[in-house]
Amino acid sequence: MSRPEYLAPPEIFYNEDEARKYTQNSRIVDIQVQMTERAIELLLLPGDTSCYLLDIGCGSGLSGSVVEDGGHFWVGMDISTAMLDVAVEREVEGDLILSDMGQGCPFRAGTFDGAISISALQWLCNADKSSHKPIQRLYKFFSTLYSCLSRSARAVLQFYPENSDQMELLTMQAMKAGFYGGVVVDYPNSTKAKKFFLVLMTGGNVPLPKALGTEEDSHGVSYTTKRDRARRQKGISLKSTRNWIMEKKERRRRQGKNVTADSKYTGRKRSGKI
Repeated sequence: MSRPEYLAPPEIFYNEDEARKYTQNSRIVDIQVQMTERAIELLLLPGDTSCYLLDIGCGSGLSGSVVEDGGHFWVGMDISTAMLDVAVEREVEGDLILSDMGQGCPFRAGTFDGAISISALQWLCNADKSSHKPIQRLYKFFSTLYSCLSRSARAVLQFYPENSDQMELLTMQAMKAGFYGGVVVDYPNSTKAKKFFLVLMTGGNVPLPKALGTEEDSHGVSYTTKRDRARRQKGISLKSTRNWIMEKKERRRRQGKNVTADSKYTGRKRSGKI
């Protein structure tokens, strides 16, 4: 099967039909959630406060929803209008920006406490237009990403490299822009479970996190269980409970969005009767 980035530019490939198929495919959603949870884990965010995160290539907001579940706030940028339209329909809580990551991250210096990206970085290695120079676009992206992060922040970018040369290209441009870090490969001996995360740090050169599925950590993890346990420890309401629904409605009111009035039925489980 051809890689999507070879079939068409992202703003064309992810048209209305493809955007809806992507968001409604339960397998894709599950994989997206797991990779986002792992990316957030690699960010090493403080456990006692909400953070402000940037989601690069946010698409229809699947990864942003995971950020919300962790009690954090986010801004998403994507080049596909159709994907962002689906995110609006899904009523995600993050702010959305139509933007080409190859033209840089259009934010003030030190804005974000961290950044994630799921399955988007490899698109920058292609020249979809005669004006596109992959090396220049990569450096523009990494240098502006470095600028808009706080000096203790990390960026974790999950991607699908075509080969080792592409991994080296991405890493080299990130280091050139001022980042420290490298690639963490989870489950390196598995064909299907292997995942690549470019872990970038702004605060200095520290050891990379341990990869999952290696000899040091071969047991794997249950991301959802870990997330729920962390949320309980932080006092954050679990998803779909009455408290979680009330907190979400209050956040949407503060954002100036229309919200249905609260009642005694808010958050009540349905009986299942017709």
